[in-house]
Amino acid sequence: MRLRNIPGADEVISNSAFCIQNPIELKGKWHEFFANTNPIHIEVGMGKGRFLMDLARQSPQINYIGIERYTSVLLRAVQKINEDPLDNVHFLCIDAATLPDVFDHNEVDRIYLNFSDPWPKDRHAKRRLTSREFLARYHEILTADGRIEFKTDNQDLFTFSLEEIEASELWHLDASTRDLHHDPKMNEGNIMTEYEEKFSSKGNPICKLIASR
Repeated sequence: MRLRNIPGADEVISNSAFCIQNPIELKGKWHEFFANTNPIHIEVGMGKGRFLMDLARQSPQINYIGIERYTSVLLRAVQKINEDPLDNVHFLCIDAATLPDVFDHNEVDRIYLNFSDPWPKDRHAKRRLTSREFLARYHEILTADGRIEFKTDNQDLFTFSLEEIEASELWHLDASTRDLHHDPKMNEGNIMTEYEEKFSSKGNPICKLIASR
């Protein structure tokens, strides 16, 4: 995926108190960083950050970390949080493949994956955030009762994700639906992302799965 460069984005991010510049140094020390023992939830590929910030407002007793590799996108999240600061939110500008370098074993309680890049070509399957390669990385950092929650409108990606989880000895599929907004149980308390609103308004059914270790 290519995104246009926004002049000044790198400088804004490097100077933001909400963006952590050397996250590898905090591996195993994230609770010290937040100065509490609250659960840590992360969103991988958070985009402009609205979903994460809505969660953080709703649940101040949880620490949230948003991960976005593109500075041009992360810039929008920084601008939003500057308008409405939250003590329990921070951002990382890193590649998700480096998660085990940033978080220690049993350090993360939940991982959100929302409308991830489908990487439709077979040769790029390993890049999908629900591939077995990424599932193994999540397994390294999640607590014993940790889980992932994944939403997408891409039916092929959802099928792929279900197959990857079902083929894994590390994961258990707890729940899934191919029409989230018409599933009363799974839609209860659902916080919509910007993409979710956009795609559902066009009539696209939203898929969701929850998987645990």
